[in-house]
Amino acid sequence: MTVMKQVEVQIMGQSYLLGCPEGGEQRLLEAVEKVDTAMCKIRDAGKVKARDRIAVLAALNLAFDVADRATAPARAGATSTPLPISGNGHAAANGHEADDPRLGNLLLRLDRALGDDGRLI
Repeated sequence: MTVMKQVEVQIMGQSYLLGCPEGGEQRLLEAVEKVDTAMCKIRDAGKVKARDRIAVLAALNLAFDVADRATAPARAGATSTPLPISGNGHAAANGHEADDPRLGNLLLRLDRALGDDGRLI
């Protein structure tokens, strides 16, 4: 049976009590730091106000970075860059809004799912 430790963290000024396996605290804190930094950067840009939309954009940026690093060996010499936030609060690929039609489609679907109230559920 895995023993889970409770760790209290703060992301964008809000406290969360998270469980992690013994010995995993440092990795969890590093992940929290990445998420907090990504979300604060989006918030501080002033383009997006809703916390859930900030979280979705941060998650997309982090996932894009992970996917980019995973394919980097195939693209020798390429550097990984997160998706910058465009003027309308959407992630933009390589500094140009929705260069990748899949990203634009995903963002459109996310906006529809979030609806006017900004809630996922």
